[in-house]
Parts: sequence; structure tokens; C-alpha cells
Amino acid sequence: MATRETVKPRMSGGQRRAQLLDVTRAIVGEAGFHAVSIEAVARRAGITRPVVYGHFDDLPALLEAMIDRESARALAQLAEILPGKLAEQASPREDLLAAMRGYLEAVEADPITWRLVLIPPEGAPAALRERIARGREAVVATLAEVARPGLGPGSESPDPALTARTLSAVADEAARLLLTDPEHYPVSRLVAHADWLLGQLEPG
Repeated sequence: MATRETVKPRMSGGQRRAQLLDVTRAIVGEAGFHAVSIEAVARRAGITRPVVYGHFDDLPALLEAMIDRESARALAQLAEILPGKLAEQASPREDLLAAMRGYLEAVEADPITWRLVLIPPEGAPAALRERIARGREAVVATLAEVARPGLGPGSESPDPALTARTLSAVADEAARLLLTDPEHYPVSRLVAHADWLLGQLEPG
């Protein structure tokens, strides 16, 4: 008795484009930008090269679209995490710790995207570094407003922009440790150390 073949539903244009960007991101995450080619993406996606070219003019266009999407994704995650200002009634230290924990949990949940941002692989296009730099400036500007009043009366930052860069550097280094050695640097350990560090900055 003949069996009826299962016909896979056809992807929409938007679904196919998202699939190709996902495949490109996966290849970069596994082997770096040098491993990406139209042929490699088509093979991994189970389609032919012309289908890829139907969505992206060439390899640079594909890579740029992937970089744009991942950069936007990372910035959107940060926008949800960073407090606009320290709550007047809540503990500023707790606000900053909550932001730190949220950041690290986002990194842990989406390591490929955050590796691109925090540890760009060899061969990363200049466009990626430019977007990372612009994104970092936006984060630092937000952190400067957060850091301006300090952690309590008498602890106002004399240089909010520099304080913001210091906080950003500490958070980014913690995220890199989480990405490269999660067994030794889990979120709990990193947040506990950040708690101690912020405690040293609180007025007595």
C-alpha cells in the first residue's frame, strides 16, 4: 500500500529570510566569519544558492543583514534591562545589581549573539565593530545618568561619563567570563562579586 509523502509547508519570504540569517549566525558562531559562504548557507538551509540570492544580493549583504539583526537584538535586550534612572525609594545598589543580573542572564540565554558583540570572531567585518561601538556609546550615556547621583548622599559621581565607562567595563568583563568559562564563572558568582564591589562604593 502506497504511503502518502508528507509535504512540508512552504516558507513565506520573511520566514525564509529569518532562516537564512539564523543559519548564517550559527555558522559564524561555530567557525567564524571566514566559514560563511553562499554555498555553505544554502547547504545548511537545505536549499539552492539561487534561493539565497533571491533574498540577498551577495555575501556582504547577507552578513550585513545578520549583523544588523543581532546588534539590534542585543541593544533591545539592554534597553529592557538598564534602569532609566535609579528609583528614589529603592536601593540604588539593588537597582544596579538587578540590571547586572538581567544583563548576564540575557548573555547566558543568547550566547551566540553576545559572543558576536563581546568577543567578535576573527574576520569580523568592520560594520560589526562600528555597530558595537555605537551601541556601547548608547549604553554608556544611559549609565552616566544612572551613575550621576551615586549610591547615596555624598557619593555623587564627580565624572558620570567615566563612572559609566567603568561600570560598563566591569559588566562586559563579567559577561565575557560567563561566555568563555561558565562553569567557573556562573551568574551567581559574578553577581555576588558585583554586590561586594558596589558595597565598597556606598557611603558609610
